[in-house]
Order: sequence, then C-alpha cells, then structure tokens
Amino acid sequence: MLDQTTEAGARKQPNILFIITDDQDLELDSINYTPLTLKHIRRKGTFFKNHFVTTALCCPSRVSLWTGRQAHNTNVTDVKPPYGGYPKFVERGFNENFLPVWLQDAGYDTYYTGKMFNSHNVNNYNQPYINGFNGSDFLLDPFTYSYLNSTYQRNHEPPVSYEGRHTTEVITEKALGFLEDGLAGDRPFFLVVAPIAPHANIDVKSLSGSGPPSIMSEPIPLDRHKDLFPDVKVPRTKNFNPEKPSGVSWVHDLPRQDQATVDYNDHFYRQRLRALQGVDELVDSLITRLEASDKLEDTYIIYTSDNGYHIGQHRLPPGKACGFEEDIRVPLFIRGPGIPEGGYQDAVTTHIDLAPTLFGLAGLPLRDDFDGTPIPLAPHSVATRHEHVTVEYWGHAYLEGEMGAVGPGNSRAVANNTYKSVRLIGEGYDLYYSVWCNNEHELYNLHTDPFQVNNLYPHHGYRKNAANEPTILGYHIDKVRARLDALLLVLKSCKGSTCINPWDVLHPDGSVKTLRDALHKHYDGFYTAQHKVSYDRCEAGYLVDAEGPQVPFIHSDGLSWDAWV
Repeated sequence: MLDQTTEAGARKQPNILFIITDDQDLELDSINYTPLTLKHIRRKGTFFKNHFVTTALCCPSRVSLWTGRQAHNTNVTDVKPPYGGYPKFVERGFNENFLPVWLQDAGYDTYYTGKMFNSHNVNNYNQPYINGFNGSDFLLDPFTYSYLNSTYQRNHEPPVSYEGRHTTEVITEKALGFLEDGLAGDRPFFLVVAPIAPHANIDVKSLSGSGPPSIMSEPIPLDRHKDLFPDVKVPRTKNFNPEKPSGVSWVHDLPRQDQATVDYNDHFYRQRLRALQGVDELVDSLITRLEASDKLEDTYIIYTSDNGYHIGQHRLPPGKACGFEEDIRVPLFIRGPGIPEGGYQDAVTTHIDLAPTLFGLAGLPLRDDFDGTPIPLAPHSVATRHEHVTVEYWGHAYLEGEMGAVGPGNSRAVANNTYKSVRLIGEGYDLYYSVWCNNEHELYNLHTDPFQVNNLYPHHGYRKNAANEPTILGYHIDKVRARLDALLLVLKSCKGSTCINPWDVLHPDGSVKTLRDALHKHYDGFYTAQHKVSYDRCEAGYLVDAEGPQVPFIHSDGLSWDAWV
C-alpha cells in the first residue's frame, strides 16, 4: 500500500516530471500510436482508466488542474476575457496562489515550458510575469498554435520568434535544457512540459484581431512523420456520424456529414496522430536522459492532457467542449517510486485531484480549498473513493477544421453551450446526467449504451410506455433521475469538502455515500420534493443569478417528506 503523505514525508521529496499534451483523446485510441510513451510510462507505471477533466476546454481545465478547484470556484471559464484566459487568472488572484508557487515554498525548483494559458500573449506576458518558476519558457498567443511560427518567452526576457522551425523541435530543446537544470540542482525539481500537439493548427491572420477569424485547421506534423498511417481512419463506433441525431440542443440539430466531410475528418485524425509522434519522441528524450542520471528512481512522471477530443461522433466537427466521453475522459499515466509497473487503476479520478496528489507526493498537508482529493496511486491504497465527476461548461463551443463551420453564416462557434453535469461510476452503474442552460436534459446509461446515443431522459415527443420503461439497478428511471438531479444540485456550486463528499450535504447523518444508498425507498419523498437543477437563462460565463436553485433541502428524519409530494 502506498500512503503518499507518509511515504513522501519519510524520504527526500521526489522530483516530478509532468507532461501535458493539448486536446489529446483517449477514446479515439491516439495513445496506441505513441509506442515510446507506452514503453516508458504506461508499461513502467499505472494507467488510470477512469480519469476525467471537469471542463472540456483548455484554459479552464488548466487553471482547475493547477489550483485543485472546480471552474465554478476559479471563475476562469473561457479561453479569453472577460470570462477567462490569462487576464482572468491574474484578476482572480491565482498568480500568487497556485501549484508552482506552493511547491517553490515547499522547497522545489520549478520549471515550465510550452503552453500555459490562453490569452497569455506578446502584449501582456509581463503584466505581470507568471509567478512560481525558477525557469520558464512559455508559448505566447497569438502564435501558440502555429506549428511553424511559434513565439516563446523565456523568464523575464522579451519574446522570441521561431518562425520556420517546428514548435515540437523547439520545445524539446527547451525541455531538455530545463531537465538539465533540475538534475544539476540541490533541491527536488518540478518540471512541466506542455507541447501543443495534437491541437489544431492556427496561423495568425492579423495581430490586431481584425478581419475574418483564423481557421483551426489540422495539426502539422514534423516532416519525417508526414506520411505515416496512410490508411488509418477515425474509429467507426456506433456514435460516429450516426444515421439518427443524438444529444440535445445544438448537437441534436447537426446534419449528417457527407462523404467529403467524413474523408476530411479522417485526414484530420491522421494529422493528429502524426503530430503526436514528435511528442512521443520528446517523451523518449526526457526519460532517456533521466535514465542516464541518478535521479530516475526519485522521480514521478505524469502524462495527461488538458481535455479530450471528438471527430465525427454525434455528427460533430472536430473539437471538444461537450460532456461526451470523447471530450472528458483523458489519458493519465503515472510512473514512479511505489507505483506498480503495468498497473491498471479503475478508481474515478479527475484533474481536480492532481494538485492534491502532488501535495501528497511532496509530503505537504492538503489545503482546505482543494475541491479534489489525492489519487490512489496503488491498488487498495484507500478504503473508499468518490464515484462522481462534476463536469461543467459555459459559453461557446468552438468548431474546428476547415469543414467545421455549421449554422447561420457558416459560424465556427456555437453560443449557449452552457451545461452542468455529473458523471457517475459505481457498483453496477455507469451514468452521465446533464442539464443545459435551455433546460434540456441528457441521461445516458453507459453500461448498455457506451457511445451515448440513447438519451433516457423524457424529451419532446416522448410517449410513456410502462412495458418498455428503462430501469437502472432495477429501479424506474424517474427514481434514479431524482437522485442524480439532487446530487448535481450539490455539485454545481460545491466547495472544498462538499465537492468530495456531496452526499453528506444531502444526508448529514452519513447514511448515504453512493447512488445505490440513495435509492432506498425510505428517501423517495425527500428526492421527489427536492429542488431541481435548472437555469434562468443562458450566459457566456459563470453568473450565479442565471443558474437557478443553489441550496438543496437537507434530509432529516424529523420531517415527513412524503407530505411534500
């Protein structure tokens, strides 16, 4: 059994190498096209099968990762102002209060290269400089996603253009340089390497921001990888360009893709796999150098992505921002002292849990404002584990690819992609429940519908048929929905411990810890009478007065809840 705090406190603080890719899928099988990453990290460490992001968009997800807080508690909910981006991160006070600052204070030398936050750009990089790093070399907007025209900004020096060089080659050099600095130091090091692959390519049309928007086109691989995988296609799963529409809101209204669009999406997919080959070689270079040092056995290596990705599922053009599995389930591999080689962990874990996990590895006491809890790094390292993920989103969904425009005026963004949802994996159930800002709902039973094409929530035109009513765990769907909605009511505005143990809010006596517990008939009246999750209006950011009820009823045996029904 690996007790992180006890083990870390009993030895020298370990080094930490953290590799975070950009928009890398797990569900579409990209990881199986990175053999060096599999060799060095997956097979030498543990794969966390049920690892999720809590906001499927770059900047909110990264801010949550580095603070250990849900996006509704950071209030960084977009990639640009007024609701997100680096300026919002600074405005919210996080530049003095996030993971690298905490680790520096705990005795670490800290380094970072690659993408940090969206809207961290050539004009505001020093307003203020990002805190918390002994050495840094950040990608800067508007060139962050330009594979052949990137701009990096080192420490407090002016930005430098690398036009004509592939950004993966540039970051590999910078990462190896910081690794040398870390290996040469007397203190433990924390090194983050954040390449942009396999994110879409964006070539800047105008520094002023005027003119037509830049297209998010397919990634550009290193030249030596450009002809790989000529026959590979997007996996043809049941939800790939389905004959019948699925989802709700704007997703349900998408037309079926024609053959030219499907062919383009296959090409886009191959380009993503090709772009990842440079990242795979970057991983190999870093770990080969670690193996040649005397520090490997004292180093934890973490590999993940900021969010997942879809291409063609539910008729969607390339992109993220949805609550579907493709967007929220991401790779997580961890290798290091005490972690089983070739391990497989099915506990539910999230990006909110990563900062607490690193605190545990460093032997630091957990912060009260963490919305997550340390990840179990070895089987049976904790007696119980939360079964839920809080998934939330505000504002636009961004449509990617040269054939990704939909709607009036060939729009490349869809407004009102605002929703709150809960992903729940427990004994005998595997569920996703969401409420959108237009008050449409989704409920998927992934045990019977792993590709989320059969929405069990009653919808317009639905006709009740007692003979065919769906059940979960043997219970009528309405009974299960009432419990899921109450759980989401807590999670949608939870803080700290209430995000970790939400059932304790509804049942302070501790009688309910799981959905299965909550389904006892004794609680039927309570859940029927409970406030329901709803929105008063759609907003592009987190405005509490738009988000309906915030405080649930609390169960008490002193009240007869049946009288409320």
